Amino acid sequence: MPLPQVGGTSELPFNNAILGGDFILGKPGADRPEAKGNWLLLQGRSLIVEMMNGRQHLLAGELPAWASESGEPSFVGIWQGQPLWALEVVKGTEIPMTCTVETFHGVDATLDACLSTLAGLAHQMLHWERQSRFCSFCATALIPIAGTWGKRCPGCSNEHYPHIHPCIIVLVRRGDEFLLVRNAQWPPDRFSLVAGFLDLGESLEECVQREVLEEAGIKVSNIRYVGSQNWPFPSQQMIGFLADYVSGEVRPDGVEVVDARWFTLDTLPQYSGSIRSISRWILNHYARPEVAGELRGHP
Repeated sequence: MPLPQVGGTSELPFNNAILGGDFILGKPGADRPEAKGNWLLLQGRSLIVEMMNGRQHLLAGELPAWASESGEPSFVGIWQGQPLWALEVVKGTEIPMTCTVETFHGVDATLDACLSTLAGLAHQMLHWERQSRFCSFCATALIPIAGTWGKRCPGCSNEHYPHIHPCIIVLVRRGDEFLLVRNAQWPPDRFSLVAGFLDLGESLEECVQREVLEEAGIKVSNIRYVGSQNWPFPSQQMIGFLADYVSGEVRPDGVEVVDARWFTLDTLPQYSGSIRSISRWILNHYARPEVAGELRGHP
């Protein structure tokens, strides 16, 4: 049975598809253009932008002098016909008053979807560059493998590629109700879907069953895939599912999850994941009982 047409996750921020034809990802090892064009100047999970006519814009042209002491920029690709570069600006750098520092992660994110996606890509790319300087087997400095994001060790010949960590995230339904949990580090009014990293030897479906049982103490079945989202904080792939309640009483683990409850659309907490996240996307599209009903029996 096909999934109902509700709009794909490819249009979520941090998935490259949202950039459309305006963006071409650069090829590692290819000849780099001259270091000018558009600049993704990051400070942690924030992007430095200029405000013009009430809109946020990337800095353009030559690398600003105030950022020149931050290191060697990384070529990202082509954005709107111009080279796109990424650079982590040293903390404490004095930012001109014509610029603002805008977060692209969390409930306080202020960047638009396209700029957030570009910033997320740069964040993920720079993280990989920082993590892949030396071989984890013999500590020899790594060298790039032409045409890929991989690196090879000239000492022991081992190859290393970007570490993308798969995570499941699942909406569990019980009739008109759905399960939300609160992480121990979140404020009292913040709830979201059950989520967790894939473990050794697990299928994605097994991971769903394990995480729901561990975090909330219940068993589920009829697990079906609904979409995915790149989550570059720093390098996760969020893989979304729906599942049906089978048995058990809700019981949070008390360590990672300190609260877990059944909610309805009428009792949904004010915050349960930003609209930028697949968590909120799944709730928006599949929390309605009639949609969940259409999906029953889907393999």
